[in-house]
Amino acid sequence: MRTEVSTPLKGRRLLVAVSGSIAAVKTPLLVSALVKAGAEVRCLVTPSAAKLVSPLALATLSRHRCYTENVEWDSSCSRPLHIELAEWAELVLLAPLSATSLSRWSQGSADGLLASVLLACECPVLPAIAMNTAMWSHPAVQRNWQIVQTFPGVVPLMPQPGLLACDRLGEGRMADPMLIELAASSLFSRCDAGPVATQDWSGRRLLVSAGPTVEPIDQARLITNRSSGAMGVLLAQAARLRGAEVVLVHGPLQVPEPWLESLHCHPVSSAAEMQAVLEQQQPGVDAIAMAAAIADLRRDATANGSADGKVSKANLAVQLTDGWELVPDLLQGLAARRPAGQLILGFAALTGDDNVLRRIGEEKRLRKGCDLLLVNPIDRPGQGFSMPYNGGWLLGDGWTKQLPVTGKLQLAHQLLDTLLDVSQQVPSSPVPAGQ
Repeated sequence: MRTEVSTPLKGRRLLVAVSGSIAAVKTPLLVSALVKAGAEVRCLVTPSAAKLVSPLALATLSRHRCYTENVEWDSSCSRPLHIELAEWAELVLLAPLSATSLSRWSQGSADGLLASVLLACECPVLPAIAMNTAMWSHPAVQRNWQIVQTFPGVVPLMPQPGLLACDRLGEGRMADPMLIELAASSLFSRCDAGPVATQDWSGRRLLVSAGPTVEPIDQARLITNRSSGAMGVLLAQAARLRGAEVVLVHGPLQVPEPWLESLHCHPVSSAAEMQAVLEQQQPGVDAIAMAAAIADLRRDATANGSADGKVSKANLAVQLTDGWELVPDLLQGLAARRPAGQLILGFAALTGDDNVLRRIGEEKRLRKGCDLLLVNPIDRPGQGFSMPYNGGWLLGDGWTKQLPVTGKLQLAHQLLDTLLDVSQQVPSSPVPAGQ
């Protein structure tokens, strides 16, 4: 299978605009991460932000001068600076967006360099809002926030709960720089030509499972697998950034914690716990993506020893041979009880050549009863469990589509595109099965 691996932000032109919130002290971390990801970054600070974060620091990290209010009408510039910056940027990141800058933006004010850039730019905008909890909950701020979300190309990053700089616990913390970077990467993962900010999943609810499940052998040992949970988490975030309401049911994960921000998360451990939450959440969702890697074996409910302390090494062989049962097929169970119109995407981690993958995959898809099944090989270098890349064969009703190996975030968007296509009975560029 041909490998098509790209870094979404490499060579992209990003304008990071900083307004007057104390969260601005985190912006240098974001700028540094974007530059390391290969992006070309320029920074702009409002007068209030310049009191909180050094323009010199941002200039050093971005490898380019940092623009401030006093250079908006610099005579050395051949064109108005706000027009030049607006036309240069492929994506504007507002990190943080303060209540004052939000008010100006929502009302169409051109009072200042940032306000003028926002009116002039025609590219997507990622606003990461941040302020005190009481300020955030004020009706005027809520109204302004709703207004800017109606602007074309705006992908909002909601404030997060936590301890704020004012010592108050509540919503108002800026989205973590790692999540902002992920959101920027997501916009560039849908199309090579540039960022795509359409909210085509708006109004839809998606249920995603991710990560491994864990079954205890005794108080010290357990059975699990190599899944990191990255594929499911990235699928969930990609859908959320496209407007979906996402519920994530996950086992123990090996992903950055900020990747879980703004998702409705239900952490579980065992297959039984995951099954219970999935069945509870299934009604009312438009689609289910079962990316979790469920452990195959568990202790029989009638067996003794799993909770009675650590089994001695001498008795371990007996413990591993007696009192075990196969874990029920959670995907098959969800497909059997789904309401009309609910789509289900399954995942199958397999080994073997492409012909084996497709044959076994189609057998699994029919047996499990899912609409789509992604068969991904885990015995090839650089892809599969705990790897940054993935690919394989996507199987549907009467069609098969090869998905070249790519970043898991890019793959997540391809799967979301196909789910939308199938929901409209128009598979995305299918080829006949067996070819």
